Amino acid sequence: QVQLVESGGGLVQAGGSLRLSCAASERTFMNYDMGWFRRAPGKEREFVARIAWNGGSTYYADSVKGRFTISRENAKTVYLQMNSLKSEDTAVYYCAAKRPSQSTFDYWGQGTQVTVSS
Repeated sequence: QVQLVESGGGLVQAGGSLRLSCAASERTFMNYDMGWFRRAPGKEREFVARIAWNGGSTYYADSVKGRFTISRENAKTVYLQMNSLKSEDTAVYYCAAKRPSQSTFDYWGQGTQVTVSS
């Protein structure tokens, strides 16, 4: 079973940047689509970005398009580069994985807190 561990969260001022990392426990991760989601206080979890298993396509929520970039390097790590951060980006960010044939993400990390101060 794939295990995912996020890191890189923290406190940053509005307009600043952070890079989140997601490390998978095994090489089978290279065959999975990967995504980032977030949950802000008092809100439902929402989609942020997704990258195909082969890195061939990426998708972003409108709220982060042009500011966030998802990428994957080597067989076990996915990044979320977050620039021009806003206070509304404050949330717990989760890494997730799914098989390309599946429509829903099956594997989740425990999350990393991102706090943007205005």
